Amino acid sequence: MNDYLILTLIFSVYFSPVFYHLYRAIKEKKEGNKIPLRKFKKFLKYSIFIIIPIVIGFGILSHTNFLNYEKPVTFDKYEQITFKNFNGLEFFKKSLYGNERFAYVFTTIESDIKENSVMVQSLFHPSRSFVYKKNTNSKELLTHEKYHIKITELFARKAKEKISKLNKFKKDRIEEIIRESKKAERKFQKEYDYNTFHSYVLREQKRYENEVDSLLNLLKEYKRPKIEFDDKN
Repeated sequence: MNDYLILTLIFSVYFSPVFYHLYRAIKEKKEGNKIPLRKFKKFLKYSIFIIIPIVIGFGILSHTNFLNYEKPVTFDKYEQITFKNFNGLEFFKKSLYGNERFAYVFTTIESDIKENSVMVQSLFHPSRSFVYKKNTNSKELLTHEKYHIKITELFARKAKEKISKLNKFKKDRIEEIIRESKKAERKFQKEYDYNTFHSYVLREQKRYENEVDSLLNLLKEYKRPKIEFDDKN
């Protein structure tokens, strides 16, 4: 069943007493009785007060699962990551293109610009990543998702390479490089998913694995998160 249809049915059932009281209020008002209208307004107010925290709670848990929170993981812990680290929650999605074997990984490029140094690193967010059916033992699916993490690391290193080649510390230029790298990373991630069809096109999956591994190796000198500018001023 469509997710939006499920939500519509839930809200319809929840607010059905409200609709009933509204009907009674309108009917009684025509006969000059305003008491049901006042009761309806009170009933509606309490119904909204109840539903709003529930909706906010679902929204927060869908974004980050604080019930089973695990702090973001840096790339040096890459080999330790398994589906057990995918702690995020997905309340409604049950399949991807009709297949129940799917996952979603959330990664970011984080930066911190100081007076004469820059920190750029890629992070994997366990509590914002999820796998449908935790007991899945698909090595291919796990490999596909973990290469999303490698791609993020690749573009973090590309940013550090460009920043390292600056003649001197220029905050505006550094911020621009990081923005461009994030934009390029998002585009590459989408192309990766599209061309591999989320891991199902094995030939494309292997092509991306070889390409990403090769590029990461070429940029291995930029593994360290921090770039110092003391000697360049």
